[in-house]
Amino acid sequence: MSLSKALTAAAGNAAGESLYVEDVFSTYLYTGNSSANTLPNGIDLAGEGGLIWIKQRDLPVYHGLFDTIRGGRYALYSNTTNANIDWGSNVVDFGTTGQTINNFNDYNNSGKPYASWTFRKAEKFFDVVTYTGDGVAGRAVPHNLNGTAGFAVVKRTDSGTNWEAQHRSIDLSSNKGLYLNLTDGVNTHNNVWNSTHATSTDLILGNHSDVNGVGGSYVAYLFAHDAGGFGDDGSESIIKCGSYTGNGGSQEINLGFEPQWVMVKRSNSTGFWHMFDVMRGMPVEGNNSGLTANTSNAEGEAYKLNPTSTGFEIRSEATTEINANGSTYIYIAIRRPMKTPESGTEVFSPIAYSGANGDAQNISAGFPVDMDIIKIRNAESREALNHARLMGGVFLRTSSIAAQASFSDNIVSFSAGQNVIGLPVTGGGTNEINGASTSNYIGWAFRRAPGFFDVVAYTGDGTSSRSLNHNLGVTPELMIIKQRSAARSWAVYSSATGTGKFLKLEDTAGVVTQSGIFDTAPTSSVFTVDSNTYVNISGGTYIAYLFATLAGVSKVGTYIGNGTTNSIDCGFSSGARFVMIKAVNDSGSWYVADSARGIVAAEDPTLRLEDTGAEFDNRDWIDPYSAGFQISATAGTSFNATGITYLFLAIA
Repeated sequence: MSLSKALTAAAGNAAGESLYVEDVFSTYLYTGNSSANTLPNGIDLAGEGGLIWIKQRDLPVYHGLFDTIRGGRYALYSNTTNANIDWGSNVVDFGTTGQTINNFNDYNNSGKPYASWTFRKAEKFFDVVTYTGDGVAGRAVPHNLNGTAGFAVVKRTDSGTNWEAQHRSIDLSSNKGLYLNLTDGVNTHNNVWNSTHATSTDLILGNHSDVNGVGGSYVAYLFAHDAGGFGDDGSESIIKCGSYTGNGGSQEINLGFEPQWVMVKRSNSTGFWHMFDVMRGMPVEGNNSGLTANTSNAEGEAYKLNPTSTGFEIRSEATTEINANGSTYIYIAIRRPMKTPESGTEVFSPIAYSGANGDAQNISAGFPVDMDIIKIRNAESREALNHARLMGGVFLRTSSIAAQASFSDNIVSFSAGQNVIGLPVTGGGTNEINGASTSNYIGWAFRRAPGFFDVVAYTGDGTSSRSLNHNLGVTPELMIIKQRSAARSWAVYSSATGTGKFLKLEDTAGVVTQSGIFDTAPTSSVFTVDSNTYVNISGGTYIAYLFATLAGVSKVGTYIGNGTTNSIDCGFSSGARFVMIKAVNDSGSWYVADSARGIVAAEDPTLRLEDTGAEFDNRDWIDPYSAGFQISATAGTSFNATGITYLFLAIA
């Protein structure tokens, strides 16, 4: 943690250290290996305690819940009434920076896909409590949420009973409640909750044997609601437990943050407990990879629940399971990652790799990737393909105005694993990113993070001066927007060129002066688009990529060509690993250089985003410079013509 953050944390957090959602929650996808399988999710369960919830994704296998109080050898199944299942030895070894899943087929079968959700104990987020029943109605069981309790579920571990659940949005009077393991709506659960919601300090019980039978053993999982406690100053919430009424159409639920994990349950009638997360696929388009906590079903339900910058949208295609007209629904939602990066390697990776003749290969970036661009280096007439997690299994071409497309086989899958930039497989289009073993490729992988980069997917409404929320946290200095549903130009805004002007990513032309696209400058919370079809036609679907300058991580700026050696200071300490350059007041390509292919004192390979050609690999145009990058005198008119202004994006 930087000194400035440490001082802020000390002032705003009694513990003297800021906490972020990344510290206490993770969705981690993995492939079984029938051996010790370590999930480096960065969550400390060994020291802090908590819960890991595991589900095999492709087969009807029971959910497994393992917590640090009961121990890693004991499972509970959210979809059954079973008591504690003793596996004989540890299924899970809890660690300080991740958890290890051992050789048990339900949770680590070789080659099988799994999802894991890790919840660390932390005030104002989550707690695990065990207790022995005493049969006394009104009993208060202490917990450590230290904030409003939003959702609680109790399971008796020494005998087969239902999972009793309560939610702050349901009326518990007359002993109402829910069952996590069943589809029942809210109904009478006599003597379970004593008609009382959990408080900020205690879980209140009745004397029913499901929750408080004399001598019974129990575990309770408690989730907070909108309690603050996180972020640089300790004031931000990372979890909300609320409700909404279905309208049978489309609607957005405002959380005040963008979620990465959502659970939804119809409460006034029967309905499944639906679990969604961005890692497995909660895209704006396409099918959600839903799982249901109350069944062992494999994933695959097509319920249209999509994240937005301020909550989640229920699309008009959604079924009665999550949006029946007039029905009520409860939800638990957890915020997307929120920590500002301190190094470029946390959020960007340039990866050079060779083709595998169409055989599947997992190209790892070392972090969950939110956007990538992949380009073949040594072949002509091959376009750079752009993918984004929020777009699902489709791509755009940076050199084309074409609408989004997909190949006959899914050659890129963001939901296949934690660190995937792309998962090429055999089938249509494999030459684009995974052709012959003699083909060379470059992949640029980006992770969303405050201050650096954000992605916003939206549907146009055709209005002027439309403001759209983003989560960059600072004012965007570079915005790249593409309509996905039709053939339209890529519209590029930069703070250097200002409002009323734009560039085209697929074109070498200089800046174009035109109203109706970017007539209003963005702010730290919104960007504004006008009614031009490039950015806001009614019913059109769009993707927006937003970049900003973050000290020591990224720099958006301009320089003026001088025809000789030109050192560009980005405020870095070890030079740039990625540089994109475009002439602003003259025609010129969108050149990209990176450290994976070589930003060196000798010849430096460069590619052009608007062009389908192979890379230039015999020209010494860009050289290393510790504070940023250096343009050589030999770059000439490409990106060092005297008097020409050049826009650049550099990443350390």
